[in-house]
Amino acid sequence: MPNDLTLLLLAVLGLAVLFDYINGFHDTANAIATSVSTRALRPEHAILMSATANFVGALTGTAVAKTISSGLADTPAGADGQTIVAAALVGAIVWNLVTWRLGIPSSSSHALIGGLLGAVIASIGAQAIKIDGVIGKVIVPLVLSPILGIAIGFTAMVVILNVFRRANPRRINERFRRLQIVSAAFMAFSHGSNDAQKTMGIMTLALIAAGALPADASIPLWVIVLAASAISLGTAAGGWRIIRTMGQRVVKLDPVHGFAAETTAASIILTASHFGMPVSTTHVISSAIIGVGSSDRLSAVRWGVAGNIVIAWILTIPASAAVAAVAYLVLSPIL
Repeated sequence: MPNDLTLLLLAVLGLAVLFDYINGFHDTANAIATSVSTRALRPEHAILMSATANFVGALTGTAVAKTISSGLADTPAGADGQTIVAAALVGAIVWNLVTWRLGIPSSSSHALIGGLLGAVIASIGAQAIKIDGVIGKVIVPLVLSPILGIAIGFTAMVVILNVFRRANPRRINERFRRLQIVSAAFMAFSHGSNDAQKTMGIMTLALIAAGALPADASIPLWVIVLAASAISLGTAAGGWRIIRTMGQRVVKLDPVHGFAAETTAASIILTASHFGMPVSTTHVISSAIIGVGSSDRLSAVRWGVAGNIVIAWILTIPASAAVAAVAYLVLSPIL
């Protein structure tokens, strides 16, 4: 492998690790916001637990990583393939930082996917996009996962409230506050199982483009461990702006609500990971919180805040794609 291509590969892998780290602190709220807001866990304990569970979850499979590395677009080998991956990561990182600064819980997953699609279109054209893969693995889960989050979260909360309707509310809250420690760990584990794999996939795509791996290569163990470590370290850094939005501003949560929302979201995310679908953990937990909150009454949800979250969902893929396309046009003459 030529030295310049080796240096380019190292730079791209460095960008991937940076994205994974940012993904960790950007999405910390997905796992622990409800637990912190209901005081089931102290913030420092919640972050430590979440970082550990994220790391373990990231080691549980590679189906999502394979979707990212080979299921969405055809990318060329050599320097141009490396530039596409670099531009995709720039698009995702820029969108993540903008939404983090604004405290908006957008999707790191869709930012990365949008970045990849935008860079590929700028380089090769739309014909390189694998339409079946994008529709089946991205668009369908993009639409269905929030619907399922709302519906299952609402149903789970109604069932819980009916089962415990005669119980003392204070005692029930205390019990669910303890149970929420388990559900928060479950949520963090599922987050690692899906989100860390996206970085594994983009790193593998870079290695394939550089000729370091064959086109049909499985995800190397060192890539799995590196991605798992980066996202868990990012999680440990926390993301307090988004934690406040997710845990306090969308709907007022009690421990029973937090338990129902986290259990719902984690179940959906793990199912998606099994089928290689890179879903947005942010979309799923946000919609589960809305579903759980609306089970009491629709007015319990602050729909203005929820509306801002939905706007971010809609904008994420096109916005990150546009940034990535511009990044590719800037980087391609240089790299």
